[in-house]
Amino acid sequence: MDRIETLVIGAGAVGLAVGRALAQAGHEVIVAEAASGIGQGVSSRNSEVIHAGLYYTPGSAKARLCVRGKDLLYAFSASHDVPHKPCGKLVVATDATQHAALLGLQRRATANGVAAELWSAEQVRSREPALRCTQALWSPSTGIVDSHAFMLALQGDLERAGGMVAVESKVLGAEFTAGRPAVVQVASEASAYELEALHVVNAASLHACGLAQRFKGLQAQHVPQARYAKGSYFALTGASPFGCLVYPAPVDAWLGVHLTLDLGGQARFGPDLEWLDVDAPEQIDYAVDARRSAAFVDAIRRYWPALPDGALQPAYSGVRPKIHGPAQAAPDFRIDGPAQHGVAGLVNLFGIESPGLTASMAIAEVAAQMLRR
Repeated sequence: MDRIETLVIGAGAVGLAVGRALAQAGHEVIVAEAASGIGQGVSSRNSEVIHAGLYYTPGSAKARLCVRGKDLLYAFSASHDVPHKPCGKLVVATDATQHAALLGLQRRATANGVAAELWSAEQVRSREPALRCTQALWSPSTGIVDSHAFMLALQGDLERAGGMVAVESKVLGAEFTAGRPAVVQVASEASAYELEALHVVNAASLHACGLAQRFKGLQAQHVPQARYAKGSYFALTGASPFGCLVYPAPVDAWLGVHLTLDLGGQARFGPDLEWLDVDAPEQIDYAVDARRSAAFVDAIRRYWPALPDGALQPAYSGVRPKIHGPAQAAPDFRIDGPAQHGVAGLVNLFGIESPGLTASMAIAEVAAQMLRR
């Protein structure tokens, strides 16, 4: 049976960042990916936003890792020629009842060490004349990034440090025994086989909880229940009237139907929020229901009244890897190492939804620290 030092499961942004960090720390690393290429899951179906860190509870892992990850991502993108742009974001109130929410968001941003300025309606109009609001919060450090170029650059660093990505390699389960390497079951297109690994990082995103349930030696109470929340996006036909991202004032744990831009200046709206009644990621239907556009139009016209009729076209959808239900408060990132579950050499990453792309390199730092030699 072949033995490797470290196996990372999942070649999305987080898995690649973890593999890179461990390889650069001297580990022998293989990143196993079930699909035929990197970044074909959650990492290919998001807004590609570099989040500033406005929304997350001060002191939480989401807050700390978003802010740290943002700095790492901007620096990495600049040094590796990854296309990106710090275009900024306006969080807008469309009536006076939402001003308190913006003030609360500014206070939270300040506590997280993030710059955020309250702007009057006149200030907003001077920058974005098409935008209707009564007040806004300006976030200068929010940006956008080419997520696939980012992942390719991570893979390049991983391979230069001696690691490798094994595509079409689906991890089926693993057995952990104290004092021995983990025995991992893997299926490829050609065969099924086992290998030994001293360290295992479960960065399987939508599949992370289901996979962890098949880890013998990991007690069931350490594996949360997976839930899935779909978000659909609609593209704007024609030119965008805005030069920055636009988000409505937040409601509960959902950021609302927001406008994001790609690096070519094309605008898209979304995601919305649709809780799915499915038991496994394989049951997810990613098709965008064109009928959902009516709710988008209503939400968008609160801050952009001039949205033309028929200007939205179905684009794509993504699914958030939730570990809570619709009636529950959103939990923090779960980065569970031996101190949490008692299994030497194992790190599970659960509930790594937004701001997971932004935080990916900071999450990698934490995982690498848990597995330091």
